[in-house]
Amino acid sequence: MAPIKHIFLLFCFSAIFAATAYAYETRITVAIDGSGDYTSINEAIYDTMSFPDKPITIFIKNGVYHEKVKIPAFNTKLSLIGESREGTIISWDDHFRKIDKGRNSTFYTYTLKVEANDFHAENLTIRNTAGAVGQAVALHVTGDRVTFRNCNILGHQDTLYSAGENSRQYFHNCFIEGTTDFIFGEATSLFENCTIHSLADSYITAASTAQGKQFGFVFLECTLTASQDVSEVFLGRPWRDYARVVFLHCEMGNHINAEGWANWSGTSRNETAFYGEYKNRGPGASTKKRVPWSHQLSDSEAAKHTKEEILGSFFDPKVPVSCWTSQNH
Repeated sequence: MAPIKHIFLLFCFSAIFAATAYAYETRITVAIDGSGDYTSINEAIYDTMSFPDKPITIFIKNGVYHEKVKIPAFNTKLSLIGESREGTIISWDDHFRKIDKGRNSTFYTYTLKVEANDFHAENLTIRNTAGAVGQAVALHVTGDRVTFRNCNILGHQDTLYSAGENSRQYFHNCFIEGTTDFIFGEATSLFENCTIHSLADSYITAASTAQGKQFGFVFLECTLTASQDVSEVFLGRPWRDYARVVFLHCEMGNHINAEGWANWSGTSRNETAFYGEYKNRGPGASTKKRVPWSHQLSDSEAAKHTKEEILGSFFDPKVPVSCWTSQNH
């Protein structure tokens, strides 16, 4: 009987060990003043379960977190929820010359990088404070099914790198500011009810949409604003061939150049770009002098630009907005 008893005990200990090994926290608090589980965002991320079965929420109390933060691909189903949009700040100051990694230095300058799928952020300010010194990314996203709600994304040149050829990203009620090409990349990204603020006479978007994709950057019911001395801003220029950008039902200030769009200097990328507009309003929305290679969408073309069509199964219209809020995480 003794061997059977020993086997039974070994089985019990193994079961307990396995249960402990797979147990993990799903609600974590970060507070810079020491009142939470961790004092830094990175510490919390390092200690989260990889590929969890259940979503994990990191609640971040107000404070300025001077950290360069990366959400690795294995940290899926993760949410960063700030205590308040203006008070919870992730801040770093890398830029092209500071990084000094050769011609691709831009892509190492991020303040926050999201590689993981099914990531959600809310009530945060994400900023690159390097200033007007060239390329300096605040937010770099490559993951799929990524959402940012009620966030400030602040920088100058190349503020938001919306990357990932197969990535779908949703920005709702966000404030995004910058100077040159400050929303750029190859992802399918929907910006809804966002404020897009230009700090200099330059270009808002620099899309590099892959050939054959139906959607690149889509701006729906957004407001385009600018600093007081800014008066010549283009909606976009094609960073690579087949760039796709569309503005629908947006308010455009008088800082938008009458031509609307520009080609990338020294290229013929305008021949493959698809730049569209539909029923925008405001002094910058007049289409009378738009470049001839841009498009004014028909009603049927515009009707295809729904959240369900753009984001696919990622966006579920049956899920109420309240399910995304911090109170429900």
